[in-house]
Amino acid sequence: MTTTTGAATTLLSERDIARLMTGWLYRDTGDWDSLRGLFHPDARISVTWFTGLAHDFVDASRRMGRSDFRTKHISAAPLITFSASGRCAVTETNTVVVGENAGLGLGCVAHNRFLDRVEQRAGRWAIVDRESIYDFSSFTFPRGIPVSMDQDAIATFPIEYAALAYLLEASGFPVRGTFAVKNSDSERHLKQTASAWLAADQITRTDPLPPRDDAIDAFRPDHEEEKQL
Repeated sequence: MTTTTGAATTLLSERDIARLMTGWLYRDTGDWDSLRGLFHPDARISVTWFTGLAHDFVDASRRMGRSDFRTKHISAAPLITFSASGRCAVTETNTVVVGENAGLGLGCVAHNRFLDRVEQRAGRWAIVDRESIYDFSSFTFPRGIPVSMDQDAIATFPIEYAALAYLLEASGFPVRGTFAVKNSDSERHLKQTASAWLAADQITRTDPLPPRDDAIDAFRPDHEEEKQL
């Protein structure tokens, strides 16, 4: 049976994890310290133009921010699956990436899903691993005028992220390797691996999360508080 405290703690964990996902806005606004705070120190990330430690990704994003290539990320609410202990979770979040290089007169819109592993350590939720699965991408033209593009170069990338990859490379950010796309074997492998990681957390609810001071107040309806006055 789920207790009021346990349900409230889960709600607060869901809130904290959702804030990690929407916190990707820090990358667009150049708030690098807050972006770094979304990750645990040993976290890793793999996206089209970068694979490695998350803290190195933040430094690389800062350098990208000084280039002609600009991005905007729009993140939806995540789907969250918790481990038995409630201390680990896997999330899947729809994201729209809008990219533009004004100097080239070329932009793109890409739809991807972030697959994240998140952990609560010392009471703090943060990302430990981020992978990206790409669904669709297309070109845009900021000046309204189509520009010349290398069709052979575009064809070297999977169609699901070809526009994004081409624009990244044209802006000086090489795309190395092949990444998961919708309904691919790579997507299935990423999800199976994430599920196995979640299942490996064998701590059960017999060793519950310590209650947070704000958990009960956040869950209790106002009229219940009034009865206790």
